[in-house]
Amino acid sequence: MASINDIAAPASTLSIRAENVTRHYQMGDATIRAVDGVSLQIATGDFVALLGSSGSGKSSLLNLIAGLDRPSGGSIVVQGSDLAKLSRLELAHYRLRTVGMVFQSFNLIPSMTVQENVELPLRFAEMERPQRAKVSREAIERVGLAARIDHKPTQLSGGEQQRVALARALVNQPKLLLADEPTGNLDSKTGSGIMHLIDTFNRTLGMTVLMVTHERTLAERYARRLIFLADGKLVGDEPNIPTREVRA
Repeated sequence: MASINDIAAPASTLSIRAENVTRHYQMGDATIRAVDGVSLQIATGDFVALLGSSGSGKSSLLNLIAGLDRPSGGSIVVQGSDLAKLSRLELAHYRLRTVGMVFQSFNLIPSMTVQENVELPLRFAEMERPQRAKVSREAIERVGLAARIDHKPTQLSGGEQQRVALARALVNQPKLLLADEPTGNLDSKTGSGIMHLIDTFNRTLGMTVLMVTHERTLAERYARRLIFLADGKLVGDEPNIPTREVRA
């Protein structure tokens, strides 16, 4: 039976198209095949989970889609742009305008306040200061941290820091949110709060979400499609009805 990935979608409805993507590394005489011939399509507005054990290639694939690394072979087209053909400057612009990224480690700058951390992408985009303040405040309010806007990261809980990271990822209104183990450093209750936010942004803003996780139960609760990787290869691709919808 054909999988979702076997059914070609019109280019206008695709957020991501990867074709025979490889990422190989040389370690002495050995070749590490981190990503080994992966092809997939992800529709605009979808919520997809990448699953696999440690070393399966899921984070390596996410980094390629994020434009943080270049493939050894194949092509990755995101929102109509072939990442392999972009210059370093064009890739930087792509990461600034098209992609929002959230990681397991919050990656906040300790010396900056919540608002200053969230404003960083707007500074890089050379937005005027008054507009920057307004847009960053709105993003902070969206994740429920208006009362913490002048706090430093060390004054926040882990869940609050991840909310700041999420606000920073969304402040430029990206079309694609990439999340690498976004609840990995959080307790289950706090992690559920972060996932609820990501789910809400996906449903209300139409933002495409690609999330790396090793927790199948988490993926099954929120994602509408599950993609499985092992040894750098795509080994499974199946639709999913989020359990949060079943329980609603």
